[in-house]
Amino acid sequence: MSCYDIIRGMKALTLSDYESLAELRYQIRCFLSFSEQAARAAGLEPRQHQLMLSVKGLPRDARPTIGELAERLQIQHHSAVELVNRLAAAGYIRRSRGEDRREVLLELTSKGEKVLRELSLHHRQELRSAGPTLVKALRQAMQGARVAIGHVSKANGKRGSRLHVEEHKRRRNGRGLTGS
Repeated sequence: MSCYDIIRGMKALTLSDYESLAELRYQIRCFLSFSEQAARAAGLEPRQHQLMLSVKGLPRDARPTIGELAERLQIQHHSAVELVNRLAAAGYIRRSRGEDRREVLLELTSKGEKVLRELSLHHRQELRSAGPTLVKALRQAMQGARVAIGHVSKANGKRGSRLHVEEHKRRRNGRGLTGS
């Protein structure tokens, strides 16, 4: 089942569906606003903070390349290069050559580690405070989505499936989604 199948099954929305989606967007935006303000107070632009967090928090099997970080931040490669250039110039991140010498790997400097640690502690504290409201909003929005997915699944005679990362990458790269 593709995400288009799911969307087709959600044609009937109630006022409650709109309210729960609006509340979820509001709660996400509140957290993002907090995060943006915290990054700026630490002397970083929000995307610089996001890139540093992505470097530190990459899955162990992922390599900290500019391409990988561009994907994680959902930005173009050249935008990630500019973020890295500014972070490197400010002493927050450093580049090193990979094993094949063409690959550039990124790592935080001690200055970058210190700033990221402080921001992350602040973010964790905010999530402990605002998190329950955010989770509640997410559950409400998902409840309506589950009902719609169930209708599509029954109509197709299949169980619903998630939109996988690979499908998302294909969509982002302009190759469209495939049905399953």
